Amino acid sequence: MSENSDDKLPIRMLHDRVLVRSDSPEGERRSGGGILIPATAAVGRRLGWAVVVAVGQNVRTVEPGDRVLYDPEDRAEVEVRGVAYVLMRERDLHAVAADRFEGSVDSTGLYL
Repeated sequence: MSENSDDKLPIRMLHDRVLVRSDSPEGERRSGGGILIPATAAVGRRLGWAVVVAVGQNVRTVEPGDRVLYDPEDRAEVEVRGVAYVLMRERDLHAVAADRFEGSVDSTGLYL
């Protein structure tokens, strides 16, 4: 998000909460081979990617702008200024995919 006051969210996250915006809209999606998969197709438990928008003061492993892997089944949705977000605890995130970890001497853990 940009630093303009108009773009800034009118909320402040507390404790270990993370606010994310889903990368892919729910509904139809395409397979790696380009096949259209309808929203009604039954699939197993599928994790989703999202972008971190805001974090609480006790969040240690992610920061705004990181892409994270989460379980769309375990989520609380909230709408802020007409945009849907997902609110969760930091411990409910499964992985982080961020360029800032590549080659970092102080990074710990496994990151995708």
